[in-house]
Amino acid sequence: MAVSRRVRITDVAARAGVGVGTVSRVLNGSPQVRESTRARVLEAIEQTRYRPSRLAAGLSRGSPASVAIVVPFVTRPSVVARLAGVIEVLDGEGYDTIVCNVETPAQRDRQIHMLASGHRAAGVVVISMRLSAAQFAELAEAGVHVVLVDVPFRGVPHTVVDDVQGGMLATSHLISLGHRRVGFVGDTGDAGLGFSSTSDRLRGYRRALAMAGAPIDLALVSRGSRGFAAAADMALRLFRLPEPPTAIFAASDTQAMGVVSAAEAAGLPVPGELSVIGFDDIEMAAFVGLSTVRQPLRESGARGAARLCALLRGGSVSPLRETLPLEVVARRTTSTPRARSLSPQFTALPERAPP
Repeated sequence: MAVSRRVRITDVAARAGVGVGTVSRVLNGSPQVRESTRARVLEAIEQTRYRPSRLAAGLSRGSPASVAIVVPFVTRPSVVARLAGVIEVLDGEGYDTIVCNVETPAQRDRQIHMLASGHRAAGVVVISMRLSAAQFAELAEAGVHVVLVDVPFRGVPHTVVDDVQGGMLATSHLISLGHRRVGFVGDTGDAGLGFSSTSDRLRGYRRALAMAGAPIDLALVSRGSRGFAAAADMALRLFRLPEPPTAIFAASDTQAMGVVSAAEAAGLPVPGELSVIGFDDIEMAAFVGLSTVRQPLRESGARGAARLCALLRGGSVSPLRETLPLEVVARRTTSTPRARSLSPQFTALPERAPP
């Protein structure tokens, strides 16, 4: 005996001659639907015997529902800051939150499929990783609203920064201080989750050097694994060059701290003989006096959550692409260059990263 296919929200939309969003608004009790349209949708629900999810039914009664937050590597400082912004807004709006930590493409795909098929959430905030067009379609078919933070996608609301511009800001800051040999330390973004921020910041680095007429030396660019220790190792390799850099732009604050640690181990005073600038302005950056490019991490999460809440209330968001500002925060790790008085000593690096 054949098993009948579960009626989906798209079936209701097709029967009523409306879009999925309109059916969702009717289920959510939105006032932004004409009464004639509402009646047509309700009739289609009865005809198709569509069973709205528990979450959708809760929304129509005005009771709280759950929102999922899908994040990569939840312990990373930048992710923690964004996550705090998302949760603060959702908590204020009365939503329960489900945090889904993802570290591999398989985990991401499984989480998205579960959210689309298991009625676990009325909406999803995806932070810093890319989804496929098919995954967006699967979520839309299930009536699950989606917003993105720190990653773009055409047709989906997203809150981002311009990482190319950020790379230009960091490098231009070093050039303005008089540095001509500027190194770059960053990760390869090879987790398979579509990370592109480091590559974009590297593009900005190269663009700033070209605009200033400074030499672009491929030997000064080092990319590898993500994290404090890997960045320290990459910095040591740059220090061993016949003509080492006088300044380094690291693609994140955590990596910049690894560079500073390597400089200290090599006997290179910062900023006296090496200037270092990072990216993000995590909480620890101010504590250690790290120069950096500040992006509004917590605000980006809050903005993404606020835009999702607008969709869950049956409204819309405009523009779909929201770009937040960046700024250089100059602290004590950057200054004008001076000639090195000693050769790097390359002593052992500390085994542990700062908390």
